Amino acid sequence: MARLPPELTRSARAIADAVRSRKVSARDVADHYLERAARHDGTVHAFLHLDPAAIRAEADAVDRRVAAGDASGALLGVPVAIKDNLCTRGVPTTCASKILADYRPPYDATVVARIRAAGGVVFGKTNLDEFAMGASTENSGYGTTRNPRDLARVPGGSSGGSAAAVAAGFAPLALGSDTGGSVRQPASLCGVVGLRPTYGLVSRYGLIAFASSLDQVGPLALNVDDTMLLMEVIGGHDPRDSTSRKVDLAPLAKAPAPTLAGLKVGVPAEYKVEGVEPEVRAAVERCEQLLVKAGARLVPLALPLTPYAIPTYYLVVTSEASSNLARFDGVRYGPRADARELSHMYGLTRAQGFGDEVKRRIMLGTFALSAGYFDAYYKKSLQVRQRILQEFTEAFTKCDFVLGPTAPTAAFPIGEKASDPVQMYLCDVFTAPAPLAGLPALSIPCGTTKGGLPIGAQLQGPACSDFRMLRVARELEKLLALDLVPCDPASAPAPTNGGASRGR
Repeated sequence: MARLPPELTRSARAIADAVRSRKVSARDVADHYLERAARHDGTVHAFLHLDPAAIRAEADAVDRRVAAGDASGALLGVPVAIKDNLCTRGVPTTCASKILADYRPPYDATVVARIRAAGGVVFGKTNLDEFAMGASTENSGYGTTRNPRDLARVPGGSSGGSAAAVAAGFAPLALGSDTGGSVRQPASLCGVVGLRPTYGLVSRYGLIAFASSLDQVGPLALNVDDTMLLMEVIGGHDPRDSTSRKVDLAPLAKAPAPTLAGLKVGVPAEYKVEGVEPEVRAAVERCEQLLVKAGARLVPLALPLTPYAIPTYYLVVTSEASSNLARFDGVRYGPRADARELSHMYGLTRAQGFGDEVKRRIMLGTFALSAGYFDAYYKKSLQVRQRILQEFTEAFTKCDFVLGPTAPTAAFPIGEKASDPVQMYLCDVFTAPAPLAGLPALSIPCGTTKGGLPIGAQLQGPACSDFRMLRVARELEKLLALDLVPCDPASAPAPTNGGASRGR
């Protein structure tokens, strides 16, 4: 069995440094994570596609690169799990939907290409809610992912597979996509770090669209430093993405770390409302106290439009989804097998390609965009969206960052909210505002419940303050002094139905 020194399993940066100095090979690193996934992913079900031979071949190529004298890559030999709505050349990219069961893209997404160029090893495709629509990864067409810290509970969503892979130690880094909270909420529920970058700071080229004005690729990691490392690799202008910001990333990434002394931290009254679990509120208040002790100043804020973020978000997101998903008509994309093969493989016909949640959102969006309702719903949602941005802009004249809970609860039991879409949508109550305003937001672990379930605190900042926010979060992470290591799924409370349904 390939075993890495314990310090390497805690840090992607340490892995890259060890491979660079040839203290360990990229092949040994790959073997370590492959063997861990082989032992535990049958229960967790973080991955939809994992090809050990291809992963070892990529690792061997990194070792040859280093042996030839090229040790310049920031991610040398570091495995990076990829959410399965990001295109990977020649590798299945399904969006966890049976309608894309046999789709293999002819190109890599920009973020994937940048990871490879930096010496990273693309480490499988992770599970998600179908077409990234959900907050629990229960909507996947290929089975539910389980939270590796409690196998009877959800990992969050839609990037639940990526968050679970990092939390379980299947990969030190992962990519997710965040539309209304789909990186940050699963990061909170799984006890890892998740960043939603400023809209346009990371390329969306090769990300299969859900809602184009909201979607943003973001990193997940065990700690803030590794999150920053991956962000430095994937960020920056991309001429192939028309929404990409023409911003020089280097000065942002290398800006001096801010001191906590004198930092103004906004604390909105709307983030302490009924519905936030007491243990979640207490954990976030501990963050406030630690920041004050370090010299920061708390600034009371009012963000009165917070309760309107959910209806606004779901009008925008369903409208854009109904337009984006029109391409999946079974002609240009989707299963090419004949009806007999489809029935044998999945028990479906061509007309049954989308799951219930995707169909629900397409219908809602189509209604909102229809004649006679466009002004009342979609246009009105865009007006409220602009007001939310204005509200944040005003708030950031009073404070540097906004602090609050990432999610109102810790991880909930599998099936608890599956039959109640409204309750599931309310999981995004604190994460939806930042995407509507195009702002960066970060979730970091800040404690656990009495039952050992992770709790996340969220920082939100002005546009392009991503790296400054990460540096503040790194200081807060030190103050919290949590032991941020992969969990052991074998020690987690077991599911009651014998394990996850893999489905493919």
